[in-house]
Amino acid sequence: MIEWLGIGHLFELSRTEAIAGFFTPLVIFAVFFLAQLILPGKRVPGYVINPQTGKPRSYRLNGIVVFAVALIVWAFELTGMPREWFYQSSVYAVTGGTVFTTIFAIMAVFSQPQGRIKNPLLALWDGRVQEISFFNERFDIKMYFYVVGGTMLALNALSGAAYNYEIFGENYNPGVFLYAAFYTYYILDYFIFERVQLYTYDLIHEGIGFKMFWGGLVVYGWLFILPLWGMAAYPSPGFSSGWTYFWLIGTTALFLFGWGISRGANMQKYTFKRWPDRKFLGIIKPEYIQAGDRKILCSGFWGAARHFNYLGEGFLGLSIALAFGYFTNPWAWIYFVFVVTFFTFRQRFDDAYCAEKYGAEKWAEYQARVKYRIFPGIY
Repeated sequence: MIEWLGIGHLFELSRTEAIAGFFTPLVIFAVFFLAQLILPGKRVPGYVINPQTGKPRSYRLNGIVVFAVALIVWAFELTGMPREWFYQSSVYAVTGGTVFTTIFAIMAVFSQPQGRIKNPLLALWDGRVQEISFFNERFDIKMYFYVVGGTMLALNALSGAAYNYEIFGENYNPGVFLYAAFYTYYILDYFIFERVQLYTYDLIHEGIGFKMFWGGLVVYGWLFILPLWGMAAYPSPGFSSGWTYFWLIGTTALFLFGWGISRGANMQKYTFKRWPDRKFLGIIKPEYIQAGDRKILCSGFWGAARHFNYLGEGFLGLSIALAFGYFTNPWAWIYFVFVVTFFTFRQRFDDAYCAEKYGAEKWAEYQARVKYRIFPGIY
């Protein structure tokens, strides 16, 4: 079965190596915890209000520093760990990471007083509280999830590229390296604009339960590179020089197009939340529907579709599928299928939530004004 799936190479570790792979996430979690506490950071107010003070919560951001240090340590093998280790130990790391995040989630959830969710299993999944921080808000657990998950996503992708080169040498697949470059750029961009994350759905609304622990650490950090489990084991697809340039440049252009939509939409909403009357990029005038003390942005990206940022994520997923150069291999399409399916369902949940948040009448007014859900003119 494993050989049929094309991932037999991920089960070639010795018993000792497999055990080390199982505990790798636990070591990573501990090292990143210390790194976030020790490395310098910048204090900024967020969007979420602290109920105890009535003021915005304070966050200490140092993701870009942690990310840079992690890249240097990995690239120069400063711990003695080979660059391809994260990729080779992927299956065992996901298993161990799932066990450890389950334990941490149980501790985090059931150490808090019972909230509105009475069922213990549902409470474990969703969490009982929305925020957990330590050391006078020096360490925030949600931001920790994103620093660890984002950094490990990039390192796992880069590790897969290192494995591909180790196995095939001069016959390496440039698409695997392009894939790793996509994710490294994507995460670097995230950390450059780390403060924007303070204004997103997860930070504002999600509870801290198993869904956040496992999703933020294991899914984001290790499972987002699932296509690489199968594709790093393939050499160069052997295209002609002309077709290779067309393939690599075209795929990169598609990635940047999707990134531009996603980043642009998120930045416009962030700008609107912080400075409601400011033109986005100096040219897009903010237009909105007043819903009590709230405002529904309906110009620019958010006038094209109600969840236009999801379209950008779809194009990113498509570029990732095409990056490997094996266009009919199912492994290459796993992330694209996942992201399209996920956001198709999530936008319906978002619509229901927004109708409750802004009021059914006002949200219906926005729906009438912005008719399309994700893809203008199509859906």
